[in-house]
Amino acid sequence: SGTTGKPKGIVRDNGGHAVALRYSMQAIYDVNPGDVFWAGSDVGWVVGHSYIVYAPLLTGCTTILFEGKPVRTPDAGTYWRIISEHQVKTFFTAPTAFRAIKKEDPQAEFLRKYDISSLKYLFLAGERLDPPTYHWLKERLPNIPVVDHWWQTESGWPMVANPMGIDPMEVHPGSATMPVPGYNVQLLSHDGKRITEANKAGNIVVKLPLPPGCLPTLWNDDERFSSSYLTQYPGYYLSGDGGYLDEDGYVFIMGRIDDVINVAGHRLSTGEMEEIVASHPAVAECSVFGINDDLRGQVPVGLVVLKDGVSVDKGALEKELIEMVRKEIGSFAYFRQAAIVQRLPKTRSGKILRHVMRKIADGEEYTVPSTIDDPKILEEIKETMDNHHIGQAFQE
Repeated sequence: SGTTGKPKGIVRDNGGHAVALRYSMQAIYDVNPGDVFWAGSDVGWVVGHSYIVYAPLLTGCTTILFEGKPVRTPDAGTYWRIISEHQVKTFFTAPTAFRAIKKEDPQAEFLRKYDISSLKYLFLAGERLDPPTYHWLKERLPNIPVVDHWWQTESGWPMVANPMGIDPMEVHPGSATMPVPGYNVQLLSHDGKRITEANKAGNIVVKLPLPPGCLPTLWNDDERFSSSYLTQYPGYYLSGDGGYLDEDGYVFIMGRIDDVINVAGHRLSTGEMEEIVASHPAVAECSVFGINDDLRGQVPVGLVVLKDGVSVDKGALEKELIEMVRKEIGSFAYFRQAAIVQRLPKTRSGKILRHVMRKIADGEEYTVPSTIDDPKILEEIKETMDNHHIGQAFQE
């Protein structure tokens, strides 16, 4: 574990994990013996060893091992080509992969070159599936369920999902759907009170005991296991993610608790702001994070990556994005800066390194994660922040 920070050695109970993986392949992914399943991940990540190696072997289905990027290998049609060539039934990857494809092939022209009629389900996880990416996929794959689901390295298998192999449920864009059998997912306030009100944000927790397959401890560090996951809310597992439940009980994961910022007393979700910024037709992907501010405590700033071939006036785009956030959330969000970058710093599994960018802007010491895809990108981010005077580290 620890794809974005200090690594933690997750201990797994092999028997329980095997049972959970076998169950999830049929119940969630609707994969049976003889089917072709593709988890587009690195074998070293939890998705890799759980769903590229173990789960397919336990199920008796064909698994695809793919190393490489979704674009420029050699083009943005790589995923569609592999699905067509190997007759993939169920495909599972991270939303960032399709944001990369959307950036390089906005109209999905490569998709038209391949017969992907074998594909019955597209599952996404690893980070929040933002509605703009969901709608982009649904417009191009109208007959294929695009299924967001949520789990963690610590759990080893899905915690919240739409059970395609049992009884598919109506999709609520932006939601991972419902808790998987075995997980009692609840929402708690910062003082530990259960939140039952619809659409009210809180901390996502799981009432103990955890089901088979989940971590029983951390390798050689029982104390850290307890302090990280069990101490803040006794009787509950702290996921570290924040979110809310809608009036139908659907679970919406908005991102890490650390991604909630306090702007002059207003607790705001940077995930919600990212959703708004990403809806701009020129934006391929973005990151919004909080930086220190002497007057307001924290303020949000945005870094955006444009779709390939898009040409915009930088100043005009910034004004449009600021106005979009002001209109949807309010002026109290104090979203005042949005700069264009060529790419965002990510781990090799596609997670955006928001906490590193935050520390760069604030002039704090930071550690470059060993899982970063390309360390050189941090110098590009520093240069952009310097040019736009983003953060206390780059003020005139």
